[in-house]
Amino acid sequence: MRYYSLNQQAPTVDFKAATIAGQAPDGGLYFPERIPKFSPELLHNFRTMARAEVAYEVIRPYVSDTIPEDVLRGICAETVDFEFPLVPVTNRIAALELFHGPTLAFKDVGARFMSRCLGYFSRQQTAPVTVLVATSGDTGGAVADGFLGVEGVEVVILYPSGKVSPLQELQLTTLGQNITALEVRGNFDDCQRLVKQAFLDPRVTEHRQLTSANSINVARWLPQQFYYCYALQQWAHETPPVVAVPSGNFGNICAGLMAHASGLPIGHFVAACNANSAVADYLRTGVFEARPAVVTLSNAMDVGNPSNFGRILELFEQRHADVSRMVSGAIVSDEETTATIKRVHQETGYLLDPHGAVALRALEQYLSENPTEHGIFLETAHPVKFPEVVEPVIGAEVPVPTAVRGLLTRTKQSVLLEPDYKALQEFLLQ
Repeated sequence: MRYYSLNQQAPTVDFKAATIAGQAPDGGLYFPERIPKFSPELLHNFRTMARAEVAYEVIRPYVSDTIPEDVLRGICAETVDFEFPLVPVTNRIAALELFHGPTLAFKDVGARFMSRCLGYFSRQQTAPVTVLVATSGDTGGAVADGFLGVEGVEVVILYPSGKVSPLQELQLTTLGQNITALEVRGNFDDCQRLVKQAFLDPRVTEHRQLTSANSINVARWLPQQFYYCYALQQWAHETPPVVAVPSGNFGNICAGLMAHASGLPIGHFVAACNANSAVADYLRTGVFEARPAVVTLSNAMDVGNPSNFGRILELFEQRHADVSRMVSGAIVSDEETTATIKRVHQETGYLLDPHGAVALRALEQYLSENPTEHGIFLETAHPVKFPEVVEPVIGAEVPVPTAVRGLLTRTKQSVLLEPDYKALQEFLLQ
């Protein structure tokens, strides 16, 4: 498998080169030259296959011969060694819980897969690699945990000061070792802009070998297809589900669309957005307009110019009619988000995080107009990560899972940074 830049001004590369580079030298995102089709055997048998085997079969065509089969099987097994339960919420809606990994977020899958791939590749070269990544919430913790202690890899995480939850901040600022957190006085779009500038700065790239662990990196983005396979393994209805995805940088839903293009039976996608609605507006009007990010209660989705939207357009060959036929956009306000958390908890006992609440509300809106359909929404983070939102709504504390209790006694360590590229450049050139 070869990968080309969406900007069309860079040579094609294999999976190894795309993973190490993160972004093409012309500033574009890498995209596979072809979309592999799932084999009839996989589609027939995947409901009874082990999760690691499903992951291996899905990702193998993308990795090709850059990683030996036995090594790739081991990477897949380590990546998905926790549960992905599909939990009924109502008689028409189920939650696919993606927060049972080590940092209680869906991004554990991509971060674990990429860290192990990069760890394998780094053993084949002498120069160390710097993973430079911007986070709007869960990416930072998942990347920090996934890469902690990986030899030959240094991790630098940029996050917006005061705009991630307390637990998210502890997850990315308390590990030490090869992990450094840069606390930017700005929003996520500022962090993402600084990262993109660094990748295009020859002074920095001559000094450090940079790669990104955001979903712009193919090794972070492509494994997200696994979620949709695991949902279908547990799907009890004959008709394919509608799947609602809380969408910020649009890597997750784009991966789902890739799995569908490979043959996975999904009926329709709902891109669930908060007030950052540029893509939802595009799906309605056919016009895309990037905007400054707006701060909301579902902070990981506060992205005004989502990077992976370009990949979605590429998958559909830039045809708005085809995109909007497969994907609906929905906009859910903060007021609707908290009302949904409260109502669902009172009526069903199920506790949502703000991002899952956006997805559930968007799915409810779609199903109200399509009364014969059934749906799945992606619950992407444990509600304990957002106590300042969830606890006042339900009038109780969210129990802290054992996996993260130790974080609460740790001390935050971060480097304050102005949202000015010269400040980041100076840090990276040290």
